[in-house]
Amino acid sequence: MIKFGTDGWRAIISDEFTFANVGKVARAIALYLINHKLNKKPLIIGYDPRFLADKFAEEVSKVMEDAGINVYLTERDTPTPVVAWEVKDKKAAGAVMLTASHNPAEYCGIKFIPDYAGPADESTTSEIQENSNKDLVLPMAAKKGKVERFEPRQRYMKYIESFVDTALIRKAKLKVAYDSMHGAGRGYLDKILQNFGCRVEAIHSQRDVLFGGKNAEPSDENLGELKTMVPELSADVGLANDGDADRFGVVDEKGVFMNANQILSLVFEYLVSEKKYTGSVVRSVATTHLIDRVAARHKIKVHETPVGFKHIAKIMMQEDVIIGGEESGGFSIKGHIPEKDGILADLLIVEMLAKRKMPLSEIWEELIKTTGEVYTKRINLKLEEKEKQEFMKRLRDETPQELAQAKVVKVNKMDGVKMILSDGSWVLARPSGTEPLVRIYAESDKEQKLAVILEAVQNLV
Repeated sequence: MIKFGTDGWRAIISDEFTFANVGKVARAIALYLINHKLNKKPLIIGYDPRFLADKFAEEVSKVMEDAGINVYLTERDTPTPVVAWEVKDKKAAGAVMLTASHNPAEYCGIKFIPDYAGPADESTTSEIQENSNKDLVLPMAAKKGKVERFEPRQRYMKYIESFVDTALIRKAKLKVAYDSMHGAGRGYLDKILQNFGCRVEAIHSQRDVLFGGKNAEPSDENLGELKTMVPELSADVGLANDGDADRFGVVDEKGVFMNANQILSLVFEYLVSEKKYTGSVVRSVATTHLIDRVAARHKIKVHETPVGFKHIAKIMMQEDVIIGGEESGGFSIKGHIPEKDGILADLLIVEMLAKRKMPLSEIWEELIKTTGEVYTKRINLKLEEKEKQEFMKRLRDETPQELAQAKVVKVNKMDGVKMILSDGSWVLARPSGTEPLVRIYAESDKEQKLAVILEAVQNLV
């Protein structure tokens, strides 16, 4: 059965992710466009560097062509945020992106991006999922659609300049190490930085369908080479993107990995303090409360959403939002599309360094001097499906009143079970929808306290 997750349908290539099944999903998307009277507008189709992703994209194009829908198909593997932006740029009906994002190389995926250029909501994905599992016969088109190849890079690169101070970056002449992780970001972020006068040293800049034998996820454990490279080159910063460049990774000048919670807080504070952005801020339930501390200092409203950028995007489309972010590396900004963009996140870090003329580690130290220290961690509890369900039910029905020798003062059951402790620490237990595990997120002002909280939650099992 084809089942969509939080960001499209993903499966193992040649197991479930076959040309036949991709055709089923493509026909379901075509029917969605026809039923919602969007089929007179063109559809954008893009893909990441995965094995056969380009061929799967061509298969989707053929289905759309037969359905009478015009298609713009990218010339090469392209970042998801660029494909999403092209929906707005070309006033398209939407986009289909062949990507499994940061999943292992044996996976591929397909996601539909509606005409607002953000993640599809649940009603849209439910409709497409339901029809993907039927033997659809599409209505006969009056005439075939046209498939046109195009290269969006130059237009996106010109557009993204409107969000950063290019003159400031050029003047700073920063040295940047970049790891595209063999992903779609290569030839995008590195080229943009070079255009802005940065000295760029890039690694893993060739397409590799196996992503060098690693998950194309810009995490601490996967960026060892970049962490070594930055201090060796005396670079100002190390930047990375995942396989489809919708997520970011950052390494400071000492070669220390900075997690997404830190980067989101830094960029948010920079946009408010230096660039005078106004509006609210949106974060997921699993994302750092350091954002809340920064917001409180500037009297900014905070929205908390379930995990998944589609929830963040919904609020970004409803009101004036400075940034939307999630701890897994999702980020977007006021005035941009309501979709994750790892390229823009990295560029704003470079601008911040140029503006503040300080090492990244010192900028971080300055922030926590004013907001207080914060430590965050995520662990996975491996539980069989029955154990997982029983654990979560017990946690929901019999939530502890005390944890790690601190009183539980608030319980949030928006997405999983989140317990706020009397000392400001918090912990969230959230079941995976696709794997036999429960993800545990925790935050505290002391590293030792964080370890005690995580151990206490594990003992609840």
